[in-house]
Amino acid sequence: MEVKIGVQHAPREIVLESGLSAEEVENAVAEALTGKAQLLSLTDDKGRKVLVPADRVAYVEIGEPSTRRVGFGAL
Repeated sequence: MEVKIGVQHAPREIVLESGLSAEEVENAVAEALTGKAQLLSLTDDKGRKVLVPADRVAYVEIGEPSTRRVGFGAL
């Protein structure tokens, strides 16, 4: 699942591939934004943890699971 996180006062967004489902990512974001957690914490496919202060989250875009394409003719 591709997740893009916009951070206030930062020129670039954070992009990561997560093994979580869309519902799990949405629940983590909701907990951070409602004040249950002070940090939005997500782990990517390689095991790296991304922590964003909840009060600095501008937006979160949850994409479709992506499959790896191989070759020149893959569309």
